[in-house]
Amino acid sequence: MQALLASLLGACLMLLLFNATADAQSSVRPPDSAVTVEGGSPVDGNVPGDALGNSSDAELWRSVRQGIEGNVSIPDKKAGVLVQSEGENWRLLRNGPFFDYLGLAMLGTLILLAVFFAIRGRIRVEHGLAGVTIKRFSLIERTGHWLMALSFIVLAISGLNISYGRTVVLPIIGKDAFGPLAGFLKMSHNYVAFAFMLGLAIAFVLWIAQNIPNRSDVIWLLKGGGLLTKGVHPPARKFNAGQKIVFWSVMIGGLSLSISGWALLFPFEHGFFGDTFSLLARVGIDVPALLGISAPPYSVIQEQQFNTIWHAAMAVLMVCIIFGHIYIGTIGMEGAYDAMGSGDVDLNWAKEHHSLWVEEVEEAGSRERPTASPQPAE
Repeated sequence: MQALLASLLGACLMLLLFNATADAQSSVRPPDSAVTVEGGSPVDGNVPGDALGNSSDAELWRSVRQGIEGNVSIPDKKAGVLVQSEGENWRLLRNGPFFDYLGLAMLGTLILLAVFFAIRGRIRVEHGLAGVTIKRFSLIERTGHWLMALSFIVLAISGLNISYGRTVVLPIIGKDAFGPLAGFLKMSHNYVAFAFMLGLAIAFVLWIAQNIPNRSDVIWLLKGGGLLTKGVHPPARKFNAGQKIVFWSVMIGGLSLSISGWALLFPFEHGFFGDTFSLLARVGIDVPALLGISAPPYSVIQEQQFNTIWHAAMAVLMVCIIFGHIYIGTIGMEGAYDAMGSGDVDLNWAKEHHSLWVEEVEEAGSRERPTASPQPAE
């Protein structure tokens, strides 16, 4: 009986609550003076009541959604854009397949190098080490190389943590350790970047003259540099065609990284992409049309979004190239590391991989070697 009475009481309370809610909802209706069209919709996008600030003009909000810039009285003029529509496109690209493809590119490069090593093995000095060395790189050359190389490694590790740390590193080490680590790596990325720029400039000045392409590079490329076939050693000067490709890739890619990185370090001050696209348009190259994006000029926010995407893409491209460079300079080729280690390489190694350079060095040495003066007869 008590259960029955409780059920009846609950039903009555629910009925009263439903009626109260229905009465409250039915009281919210347009006034009798409101002008409506067929179907009960307000006229000219105005909400009922003609109250100030209640405009729901579709065209107005469509303009806001498309990023139309208004006027503001504060110094930060970026606040004049309420909705930056390109930001959604950037977010979908940044958090979508773009970074997945970059990760796959790095992983695929490592797999290809592992497969190549399994098939080709380490490239040995066929005639054996001579036990006699020849000077290949001076101290200043090695200093510039290692300044650029070590700073790039720091930048690569810290940059990859910025891009993939939350999804890869954070679940492994936890938030307490990841927070300080990420902060340290971010600061390292900002300051070590200047060391990389300096190393890049030193390497460019020291090696630009020796990395101009020539005829021997064509022969080297046609023979695969001797990397694929044992016993094949195409002639090369101090830098062969493969090293020249790495050099120019690092110089151009490093310069591009430095410019986009500079814009990220000092945001909202540069319009590199808009200026570059406008310059290319003058020679008939419409980059925005090819990429399916809007034409310049771009807002400062758009420039920053372009910088982040471009910086990440170029960084991963550089990482993949350096993977191959590190492979050849360490486990991939016997005697190669000595060039940047001590600066002296084995003579047989030099003759096999850089025969034209060895001839130039020996010829220059013979010219500098003093000749014996004739002795008078006794």
